[in-house]
Amino acid sequence: MYRQYLRWWLAGWLALIIGCFSGCFKNSSPSAPGPSVAKKRIILLTNGNSPFWDAARQGLKEGATQLDLAASGLDAVMEVNDGTPDGQISKLRQFLSQDDIVGVAVSALDADNAAVAELMKALRAKGVHVITVDADVNPEKFRDARLCYIGTDNLAGGRALGTACRHILLSRNVTSGSYVQFVGRTGSDNARKRMDGFKEAVGSEYREADRMGDDLDRTKARENVRNAITNHPDLVALVGIWSYNAPAIVDVVREKNARNKFTIVTFDAEPLAISHMAEGAIDAMVVQNPFQMGYLAVKVLKALYEEDEQTLQEMFPRMGEPDGDIYNTGLKVVVPDQGSPLKPELFDSNVEFMTLSAFQEWLKKYNLQGS
Repeated sequence: MYRQYLRWWLAGWLALIIGCFSGCFKNSSPSAPGPSVAKKRIILLTNGNSPFWDAARQGLKEGATQLDLAASGLDAVMEVNDGTPDGQISKLRQFLSQDDIVGVAVSALDADNAAVAELMKALRAKGVHVITVDADVNPEKFRDARLCYIGTDNLAGGRALGTACRHILLSRNVTSGSYVQFVGRTGSDNARKRMDGFKEAVGSEYREADRMGDDLDRTKARENVRNAITNHPDLVALVGIWSYNAPAIVDVVREKNARNKFTIVTFDAEPLAISHMAEGAIDAMVVQNPFQMGYLAVKVLKALYEEDEQTLQEMFPRMGEPDGDIYNTGLKVVVPDQGSPLKPELFDSNVEFMTLSAFQEWLKKYNLQGS
């Protein structure tokens, strides 16, 4: 009996000692890390690749920081398209298959591309918030493919560029002749509106000889300029509609030593174009605000994800009314520091008039190389 009791007593103490040791070891070991929670993504899908999007990327990053996306479990990234409609279709299909995406901002390459619009609608049906930035879909056909558009009033931008070109030509006593407009895709919403606005404002005394698309091919962009100069002997103005068209125009005009024959006006301010204006190779630029486009894309998509009605109401107070789904990010007309015949009073009050030096100071303020 005694021996049996002793065995029970020893077994109890042994269990107690083992339990103590295991508990001590358990408490002294470092805690195993818990599973990390993957962030949800906000994506800006570009129409192609150019320095214009570098400024938008800066705005995207600034928006992520200032609006503290990390605290909301969000991240903002840019996806660069290859400059083709098929590229955008492929990207959108990829987004549709991924469950971590909560918002997409699309710069539509072709406004009338039904396949792109249908994929945007499919994303919305899945619960992904979809907007357009920089270049809209055709709102008459596909307004329901996105909630809103953030970017330039492109018709107004074209009119500003046409006004600038007209007054420069008249100051040089050039009262007639033709012009060619150069762009990546003639079917893009922003391209079409800019070229239409330019044609309206430059006046009927000047004939539109052609609208030449290059499909975002830089070599073709320069070749288009060469062909235009060869094919239109009455050419008096060269008009760059997308950002990289400005350097393409300048390259060819320099190659032909023909600067005194043409008025050169362009959209956007790539770093090269800024240098070209400083060297006297560009007469006027109408400049957008891609930095603001990137920033506001983050702001709107975050607000939609968090159902922040106050922010959405502040940005789109007329939502539901005609064009109440459009947010205008503004325009600047930039001219050389010396010798320009252009004056602020020639332009709409919504257009900011700046000399090149003042514009460069504005770029420095936001740590930008171009706009």
